[in-house]
Amino acid sequence: MGTSNHSTVKEFIIAGFPGIHHVRHFLFVLLLLMYLCIITGNVVVFLIIRLQPRLHIPMYFFISILSFLELWYTAVTIPKMLSNLLDVRKSISFQGCLLQVYFLHSLGITEALLLTTMAYDRYLAICTPLHYPTIMTFQLGVKLTISCWLFGFFYPVTEIILISQLPFCGPNIIEHIFCDLSPVLSLACTDTSTSVILDFALSACVITGPVSLIVLSYVRIIRVVLNIPSAEGRQKAFSTCATHLIVVVLFFGSVGFMYIRLTKTYSLNYDKSLAVVYSVLTPLCNPVIYSLRNKEIKEAIWKIMIRRKTFSNKNEVCNALSQ
Repeated sequence: MGTSNHSTVKEFIIAGFPGIHHVRHFLFVLLLLMYLCIITGNVVVFLIIRLQPRLHIPMYFFISILSFLELWYTAVTIPKMLSNLLDVRKSISFQGCLLQVYFLHSLGITEALLLTTMAYDRYLAICTPLHYPTIMTFQLGVKLTISCWLFGFFYPVTEIILISQLPFCGPNIIEHIFCDLSPVLSLACTDTSTSVILDFALSACVITGPVSLIVLSYVRIIRVVLNIPSAEGRQKAFSTCATHLIVVVLFFGSVGFMYIRLTKTYSLNYDKSLAVVYSVLTPLCNPVIYSLRNKEIKEAIWKIMIRRKTFSNKNEVCNALSQ
């Protein structure tokens, strides 16, 4: 990803939110606590699913991959956001900025495709329950997951190559909370209309495509569920989809408003606030949603906690007897 000979900018300055200098230490602590909660929550969900054999089914396999993905997705932006709260200059190298843009988009696309795969899994489980075990095998789940990661990491390459060849002569202040394609393009010393249109087209495809497939899956799921004779059966079917739908709305809602735009019609603070939603708040909510709304995961967490408490009590009794 070499830069053009016309580029004189060697680093960018990330503006962040103006006028927060007097509360930056408070925001640093708040963001750090949120990041620790994101790491802890996603690690717990991932390990619970990996350690409980009865959760080794495709639905929970995809949830564990989503939790694993969120760890990397947040690692792209939040650590740098934390350092910028304490750093007066808030600088990032040209290459570092491009890498942040690349991984932000590639991991975001991977998550969009993974959420689509999870919708397909729910469609098969509810609409074709008799054939589900033979169709959605562990091998197919692994193949679908690998495909999501590969497509996600290759899709933004064209954008990154294109932006790396643009001349950047100054200014170098990125009006955002981290490096992203649109604010970086606005600093190029040339006409970027082609790049903007390409960015819009690629973003529209990667958002509207998955959303359309998810909507189609749930339209068919709702039709099948409404035909279930018992109220208990309908409730059980809807409950297995509720957590996924909440996560889908949070993720695609914030990302869609941010990226499917040809012109900047909103304020800079609007964009920055929206970026906080999809880069911090959504990853923070995901493990909470899956933990609190999923009966099997809650039961698995309680079992492990009770088992550890019982083991600890046994050790205390043994120590007391030995004394």
